[in-house]
Amino acid sequence: MSNQQPSASLRQVVGLDATPPRLGASALVMIDFQNTYRSGVMALEGAEEALAAGARLLARARAAGTPVVHIVNDGGENTPYDIRAHIGSLSDEVAPAEGEAVVVKQFPNAFHATDLEKTLTGLGFAPGGGKDLVVAGFMTHMCVAFTAQGAFNLGYRPTVVAEATATRSLAAPDGTVVPAATLHTSALTTITDLFGLVVPAVDGLTD
Repeated sequence: MSNQQPSASLRQVVGLDATPPRLGASALVMIDFQNTYRSGVMALEGAEEALAAGARLLARARAAGTPVVHIVNDGGENTPYDIRAHIGSLSDEVAPAEGEAVVVKQFPNAFHATDLEKTLTGLGFAPGGGKDLVVAGFMTHMCVAFTAQGAFNLGYRPTVVAEATATRSLAAPDGTVVPAATLHTSALTTITDLFGLVVPAVDGLTD
């Protein structure tokens, strides 16, 4: 067993705050909770559990008066990301309520070539100043991680809710299999090194 101690995170080195935000003082960004990830070629390990956690998070946010922005990835017709079809639609459990913003994206970073920054600004969450964004959705290593990075680059303070994210097993460059749980943990660790905070569960946030 290795006794190696972890290095200090970049966040610790530069002195960034490690206090989780209050949900009621944040904006909630729900990323790609699409049927795409529940079955078929893009099915994720733990998708149903993550979706259930996302639904709990969304209910709490609504009760707390938290602004909510839903992100949906549009991959075009006849793809698993066809938002015109059931497969690419947002899952019913986390469907947008009347008045909640929906932003369509085509890149992993939900801020890239979209109205997300403008939408958040209109909700009182302009970039810069360290305003808190709570982030959940699919996939941990892709759109969640790169949106957290994009938020950080714009001066937001993103916090990812780990149990409300999921991913899938992939082949590493050397041909070995990286299990979904390992990839999930690696992605969250990358986020916590610099780009944002991670809370393990919905209950880790106060209202």
